[in-house]
Amino acid sequence: MRNKQYSVKVFETTLTDDNQFISFFNTNYKLFKDYLIVIHGDLSPQILAFLQEKKLHYLNNAILPKNQGRKALEEQIAVQQEQTQQVEQELLKLSDRLQNNLTVKDTLIRSGHDIKVDGDLLLLNRVNSGATLHVEGNLIVTQLVEGAIRCYGNFMMLKASPKANIVFHDVIVDNVLLKERLNRVELKDNEIRITPVLKETTWVM
Repeated sequence: MRNKQYSVKVFETTLTDDNQFISFFNTNYKLFKDYLIVIHGDLSPQILAFLQEKKLHYLNNAILPKNQGRKALEEQIAVQQEQTQQVEQELLKLSDRLQNNLTVKDTLIRSGHDIKVDGDLLLLNRVNSGATLHVEGNLIVTQLVEGAIRCYGNFMMLKASPKANIVFHDVIVDNVLLKERLNRVELKDNEIRITPVLKETTWVM
């Protein structure tokens, strides 16, 4: 394994108006071109195109540790990368169970959307508050769930916020058990079992 350590300059912003965002970063491009920009809010196609055109480095809706230095930020990014790798490994192990009528989506599920899927669903984006997913088969969501989930498959893999409303086989899953980390929720022997995919990370003050 080869590692490199970088000093990271971070700028955190909340996206409320696309035109205002683009105007600001156009004007201050030279200042922010070497920053890691943490953007809170939904990224529209217009914003995504702008970020790609300007080759700006960004994270979307990442929760950074407060009152921490560069080391803590690098640890946070490393955790996100580890979660991505873990999801990929789980997909390989479960691939034989995800071949029957699999739907893959990489779009953001926005507030007000009500999506219904008859088979399995792999969602490579987030579920916003006010959105609902109805999935008859297995479900994997690689980003944060803040909306409602109704799943009737053998398993789910997801990371849910306290805003989320998760129902698995008509049983409400307590968000306290999910703890905003990646979990596998399974139905075994008529019991719902929740297993963290990664151990919880503790930040040392």
